Amino acid sequence: QVQLVESGGGSVQPGGSLRLSCAAFGETVNKYALGWFRQAPGKEREFVAAISWSGGSTYIGNPAKDRFTLFRDTVKNTMYLEMNSLRPEDTAIYYCAASEYLDLDQRTYDYWGQGTQVTVSS
Repeated sequence: QVQLVESGGGSVQPGGSLRLSCAAFGETVNKYALGWFRQAPGKEREFVAAISWSGGSTYIGNPAKDRFTLFRDTVKNTMYLEMNSLRPEDTAIYYCAASEYLDLDQRTYDYWGQGTQVTVSS
């Protein structure tokens, strides 16, 4: 069993930055890859980025390329998403999820957090 708790969401102006955190709890948490997904109002949930259990491998989705940085602290069992140059279209609920596989497909993720709201608006 893995529990995930996201934090760091909020409201920022276009061009601003936010750092999201995902704290993972559970005896086997370090065996799981962690990923970020987001869901904007009226849209399907989409892949943002994922990182392996060791932090050595990452997948970066189109929404994150060139603007977001993903990293993982295996001692603290926490994953971070550093988001820069934020745009209004980044507005969404951001979810952390855990999977046995480093994957872009949300269907492989077994555990999900409650989500954290990110709003980008002037």
